[in-house]
Amino acid sequence: MHEHTVRATIASGTIEGFTRGGVHRWRAIPYASAPVGSLRFRAPQPVQPWPGVRYCHSIGYCAPQQRMYTMLVPGRYQPTSEDCLTLNVVTPAVPSPDPLPVMVFIHGGGYMLGSSATPIYDGAALARKGCVYVSVNYRLGALGCLDLSSLSTPEHPIEDNLFLRDLVMALRWVRDNIAVFGGDPDNVTIFGESAGAHAVATLLATPEAKGLFCQAIAQSPPSGMARGADLAAEYARRFAAQLGVSESGAAAALMAARPTELIAALERLIVQGQREMLGAFAIGPTWGTEYLPVDPIQAMRTGAAHRVPLIVGTNADEARLFTRFLKLLPTTERSIERLFTQTEPDVRQRITSVYPGYPSPAACVRLGGDFIFGSSIWQIAPAHSKHVPTYVYRYDYAPPTLRWSGMGATHATELFAVFDVYGSAVGKLLTAGVDARSARRVTDDVQGRWLSFARSGVPKRDWPRYVPDERAVLILDRRSRVEYDPHAERRLAWEAFAPAAH
Repeated sequence: MHEHTVRATIASGTIEGFTRGGVHRWRAIPYASAPVGSLRFRAPQPVQPWPGVRYCHSIGYCAPQQRMYTMLVPGRYQPTSEDCLTLNVVTPAVPSPDPLPVMVFIHGGGYMLGSSATPIYDGAALARKGCVYVSVNYRLGALGCLDLSSLSTPEHPIEDNLFLRDLVMALRWVRDNIAVFGGDPDNVTIFGESAGAHAVATLLATPEAKGLFCQAIAQSPPSGMARGADLAAEYARRFAAQLGVSESGAAAALMAARPTELIAALERLIVQGQREMLGAFAIGPTWGTEYLPVDPIQAMRTGAAHRVPLIVGTNADEARLFTRFLKLLPTTERSIERLFTQTEPDVRQRITSVYPGYPSPAACVRLGGDFIFGSSIWQIAPAHSKHVPTYVYRYDYAPPTLRWSGMGATHATELFAVFDVYGSAVGKLLTAGVDARSARRVTDDVQGRWLSFARSGVPKRDWPRYVPDERAVLILDRRSRVEYDPHAERRLAWEAFAPAAH
């Protein structure tokens, strides 16, 4: 394959990337100093300039996490390190006469796994269609998404919402440097999937992120991933106990612990948190702090969130993925009934009655998907749409192999369309050679809408805004169509059940 090098000079020095397949790529550009040593558990610090040329040809480290989650291709794993605050840039190789819209992708993974270097997030297909694409790493798990600030001491200060601070730092890097790559610093769209979508929704309510982006896309943001400062402090106390240290000695122990010890302790904490039904998940953003004053959905309701247009949506069969992998969702009768132990019997009855056949396995899976993902959309869309244009979708497309396997349009499958996986060898396997044409059509439809939204804030004219008395939802499928308030009875049933998040 024809390949040559390409250089760019940014605020911190000169970087060299490479050109292949019609795009320039720079990988693992540092956007902050390595958060190691005394900078562990601290807000990210500016990157130190370097002399000479920094080679940005290959992927760097991903944030510390269990090794099984770092596989790039079978048999090849990405190395992990706390020195992970980097981003990747992909631009069209043919320069544009005008600055291009910038699309910044935030990966998912439940705030405990994932990497911007995962092959599916490559972004070249989007860049070739006319944007500058940026994908970002941020600190995960106990090192970035578990709020341990209540354990802070003068000798060992610990700050809250570290991953959120990382993302804001990355967006500042984009503002200051993206023009060098042909991007428009005044037209940035943030988009993310799953926990990455939750981070997008949280950035809408983060005061420090004001003015750093103009549009936002949240693909399947989960609910129950933000907690108040009191619950965060309870989790921090329990985390110290999992590490086997006293609260007073916790800060010093946290500074000294190896990443593998922190990962193992977090695993135990999550299991305990789910067993004891503490409300919100252990990791994710903490509100009620100076950095994130208000619960993000509350900020949207009152109009305090940043007033930027939003696309938000969910997939038709969200929970099916979790019946086989990462069994964190309530998708069985036993786990669902545990969910209702603290609710009024009539609320439980009201919810289960809108899932015909409950407790059949299919009804349980639908209920579990709505509990985590449906309920989130049903809160975000009416809240944000009161103040600013909001567009809601449901992604229904599933190629033959996913239908045959019983997965359907499950969690994360819209990424295949967003990133044009169907154009690759893997995509040909997914379509089993019989559905390539419709896969191409769905990909062009989704990418066309995402890019139109990134350019103008409008995802094409045939997608009506979501307004609370109509609730238009664009169904993305072989033939896209608009439905009004689909599954209204399920939406109304969940209104009575607001997940406790103290």
